[in-house]
Amino acid sequence: MLTVTGAFDDGATYTVQITGRTDRPVIGSYRASALVELHLGETIDLSPTGPMKAVIGEDKESVLAVLRHYTTAIEESGSAPSQARLPGS
Repeated sequence: MLTVTGAFDDGATYTVQITGRTDRPVIGSYRASALVELHLGETIDLSPTGPMKAVIGEDKESVLAVLRHYTTAIEESGSAPSQARLPGS
């Protein structure tokens, strides 16, 4: 399971686990869970240079991309999908 600690724009912090389950893609923070559910079915860049992918609950990579895009992901631990990061992203 992948654990992500981050912060929203207003400074509120969260720690969640990305489950890979359709019914509960994220557990641990009601607000982060609601954010992911809001974007289910949308297309998102998996990294600053792509590729794009639909956000679905059982796809940990797309759920993580939502958290990285809409919040500041401070720490990620566990079985994280690997991706290249650009400086400053």
